[in-house]
Formats: sequence, C-alpha cells, structure tokens
Amino acid sequence: MIPFHRVLISTAIVFCAGFAAWGWREYQASHTTWALASSLAFAVFAVGFAVYLSQLKRFLGK
Repeated sequence: MIPFHRVLISTAIVFCAGFAAWGWREYQASHTTWALASSLAFAVFAVGFAVYLSQLKRFLGK
C-alpha cells in the first residue's frame, strides 16, 4: 500500500504544480484575483504534498 500511496501523492504534486503554473499564466494574461488566488493556493498545496511525501515514513511511524 505504501508504494501506491507514494505514486498517488506524486501525482497530486505534479497536478498541483501544473495547475499553479497554468493559473499563473492566466493571471498574467487577465489579472483576475481568482486566477492569482488559485495559482497561489495550488502552489501551496504542491509544496505541502512534497513535504508530506518527503516525511512519509515519519508520518506512518516506520
């Protein structure tokens, strides 16, 4: 189960980072608050998932 969890979290990191990049490009084109907020939020999520993945053994107690 742990290897699958690693793959799932890695996929979430890639998705969040990609969506943050897309949102940033949208913000630069349109200067809407929503694009900026979603870009920043997904960037934070990507970093959070990356930290979680790097500390996964500690979280699972192994």
